[in-house]
Amino acid sequence: MTTTAPVTSISDRESQTLLSRTMLFVWLIALAKLLFHIYFNNRYGYFRDEFDYIACGDHLAWGYVDQPPLIPFLVHISRAVLGDSLRAIRFIPTLASSLLVVQAAVIARELGGKTYAILLAAVTVLIAPQYLSNASLLGTNCLEPNLWMGCAYFVILAIKRNHPRYWLWFGVVAGIGLEEKYSIALFGFGIVVGLLLTDQRRVFLNKWIWLGGLAAFVIFLPNLLWNIHYDLPFLQLMRAIRGEGRDVVLPAGQYFFQQTLLVNPLTAPIWIAGLIALLFWPRFTAYRVLGISYLVCYTVFFLLHGKNYYLAPIYPMLLAAGAVVMESAFARPKLTWLKPAIAIILLASGAHLTPVVVPVLSPDRFLAYTKTLPFKLPVMEHSHARAALPQWYADQFGWQEIVDETATAWNKLSAERADCGIFAQDYGQAGAIDFLGRQYGLPKSLSGHQTWYLWGPRGYSGNCMIVLDDTRQNLEALWNEVEYVGTSADNPYALEKNIDVFICRGSKFGTMTDLWPKVKRWR
Repeated sequence: MTTTAPVTSISDRESQTLLSRTMLFVWLIALAKLLFHIYFNNRYGYFRDEFDYIACGDHLAWGYVDQPPLIPFLVHISRAVLGDSLRAIRFIPTLASSLLVVQAAVIARELGGKTYAILLAAVTVLIAPQYLSNASLLGTNCLEPNLWMGCAYFVILAIKRNHPRYWLWFGVVAGIGLEEKYSIALFGFGIVVGLLLTDQRRVFLNKWIWLGGLAAFVIFLPNLLWNIHYDLPFLQLMRAIRGEGRDVVLPAGQYFFQQTLLVNPLTAPIWIAGLIALLFWPRFTAYRVLGISYLVCYTVFFLLHGKNYYLAPIYPMLLAAGAVVMESAFARPKLTWLKPAIAIILLASGAHLTPVVVPVLSPDRFLAYTKTLPFKLPVMEHSHARAALPQWYADQFGWQEIVDETATAWNKLSAERADCGIFAQDYGQAGAIDFLGRQYGLPKSLSGHQTWYLWGPRGYSGNCMIVLDDTRQNLEALWNEVEYVGTSADNPYALEKNIDVFICRGSKFGTMTDLWPKVKRWR
């Protein structure tokens, strides 16, 4: 007895030391990812949605038509500290995506994975196109996987350590997630369904899960009250989008295939193995709730015709579970050679697919590169099909040309400037004018699109207005004098281009306050 105890203790210490070294290596991988994205994040231009988040960050509130308040708030802080460069604007998503590598490795460790499982989980998240894309653009998607995996982590701890207080932290993270993007509510619902369908249902007899639910509700409450105050604009937006038929609806097979593209097709066997293991592997019986939550989320998003990337935040959990399965499967001496081989193949594949979502190539070289791919890049909205580049790149071009032409119109004015607003048709145009137009001294824009509608006509009378992207016929019905100024210079890579600019004088509709209810555009 006295001789075996020290041996066991030494073995445990060696194992912990090895895991610590493994996690140190994971942190180095995350750091390399961070530096990689910082270097390449200024290759093209500002993305359409980034203008929206920046403008919302200049109007801090508890909510916005198309999003909760967390991202605009963080952008507001980030700009104050780091400035307005592309690298500065995208630092938060870059940091979040890099930390996701560590989160996946930690989940693999908590699921019982050793060195190989931890490293494989990190590698699969490192190369996943969706998480590479998240790091390259500021958006509500950038923090979503971190928050979903934060919830999954506390589910695992609550079950593994039989410590129900972790459900309180689950609720806190879920509440923060609701202030970032509402879709985390579906993940929470999936967890609840999973608990009810497994032996873990006994947790509902414990106060801590209810306190966790209360914490989530309290954190989310300010945004909920904001939505109620403005007559639930987010739901109005969703109805408008669905009624317009803007999004591409995918059949079952194509929807599943695009799920594999999100996280790299070669990782599909890993996350599918992770899903099956969470549902059926005796070693993961206690964590079956996680597998059920995926099935719930997948089914709901598919039936509601959600975009393919809506499910992306859940895959690090499945990849971590699959990495543990692979480690166990390759434990036999004859199969150990597969461990480095798989890692090398995944890294090579990740390098090959990186240009799809990270602007490491010039636009022309990218277009040539896409012809070598064995699949077509997904199109999520019908209007995106007309662009030469995929939407996530195309919407980084053309904005400066629009602002330049708007500035030409502005420079034609003199005494009229004090009461001449600039009306844009969508938040991309409006946000570009607000952000890029500062160099020309342009005033803040007006628009009826989404949150700009809530900001109102800004006190303009309407007797003089610079209007973008409309027709002379429509404008002559509203103003006595309509002067065509010009069209924004063509940018072959832009999705939004060749935008007409007019100066309109002498309103026929009264004041902008009278006209405002008619310009509301939620979709």
